[in-house]
Amino acid sequence: MASAHEAFWTLSSFAFVGHSGKTGFPTISYGAAKRRGKKVFAVDPSVDRIDGDKTYREVRAIPEQVEAAVLEVPQEDTVDWVRQVAEAGIKNVWIHMNRDTPEAVALAQEKGLCLLTGSCAVMYLVRGLSHHSIHRWVNKIVGKY
Repeated sequence: MASAHEAFWTLSSFAFVGHSGKTGFPTISYGAAKRRGKKVFAVDPSVDRIDGDKTYREVRAIPEQVEAAVLEVPQEDTVDWVRQVAEAGIKNVWIHMNRDTPEAVALAQEKGLCLLTGSCAVMYLVRGLSHHSIHRWVNKIVGKY
């Protein structure tokens, strides 16, 4: 049976949210989802393009409804992005490891979002030998995958 983290990637459309001007953008997971044929939208208030694609400054600027959002933003901004995601009607949210806060988690729960935290999205998307595959292997052994 697939874990909640694995099931997240069976969805078809995603907003990837980052801030290149502060902490970077989740380019590895964005590119991997894109290569898997997922519909992806880059949200980054500090740049105009990611991986050749137009970026949106806010989640609500995405021109169509998406099923899920991946947040890899500065920790102090996470709660604001969770609010944006909820207001945009996105129900599935992955907050990248070490980016969640008690306030962001509480808001996601209050808004009824399906929330994933505590792990790196890349280990679920990228195949082949890398440090991400080692994390995947370790997490499978300890039952956290």
